[in-house]
Amino acid sequence: MAVTEKVRVWDAPVRLFHWSLLGLFAFSWWSGENHEMEWHRQSGLLILALLLFRLFWGLAGSRTARFAQFLKGPRTVLAYARKAADEHATDGHNPLGGWSVVALLLVLLTLVTAGLFSVDVDGLESGPLADYISFDAGRTAAEIHEAAFKAALALIGLHVCAIGFYQFLVGRDLVSPMITGRRERETGEAIEDVRWSPLSALIGLAVILALVWAVSKGFHFASAGDV
Repeated sequence: MAVTEKVRVWDAPVRLFHWSLLGLFAFSWWSGENHEMEWHRQSGLLILALLLFRLFWGLAGSRTARFAQFLKGPRTVLAYARKAADEHATDGHNPLGGWSVVALLLVLLTLVTAGLFSVDVDGLESGPLADYISFDAGRTAAEIHEAAFKAALALIGLHVCAIGFYQFLVGRDLVSPMITGRRERETGEAIEDVRWSPLSALIGLAVILALVWAVSKGFHFASAGDV
């Protein structure tokens, strides 16, 4: 298969989201296991910011970042699944990969949202929004938090297996493009470099960080008379 040049298929925000999420998920796991709950909360809030930004970027980002570009119907997904090993490289996520991304985002959003309301058995450690619900509801949120974590591990495991399948059995490198943003353009492939707006990314990120900061305070703000 002749190769002519490299084409940019992933923008910088998508790549930063991907690797930052991986690092923060691992750190959240470690901090939770070691009962470093303040670090665990801060890490969870950062993950929330990343997830909200990815949802925003799925609507306002570059071509391959947009949900409309990689979410396909059942027929397309099934047709791809039947001959995945024989398919050419796709422009961004393939039909199966697109839905796996959405599934992981939904599970992680469930994980983080439940964590915001969670309360431990003794009622000593709780999420920033736990005051808005009862103790029993907070315990239910904690159980959902744990179940969503296990589901996230399973989906991440499937993700790693899929990467290994393409990397070692199909011979298609999916890791390097997520680092450099570029992959080899195949002969006759008519796609252009992805383009994105840094201004849109900065505005979206600023709004999301403000929202997450408000969440971290439990939406309780000191008035001038309280200072």
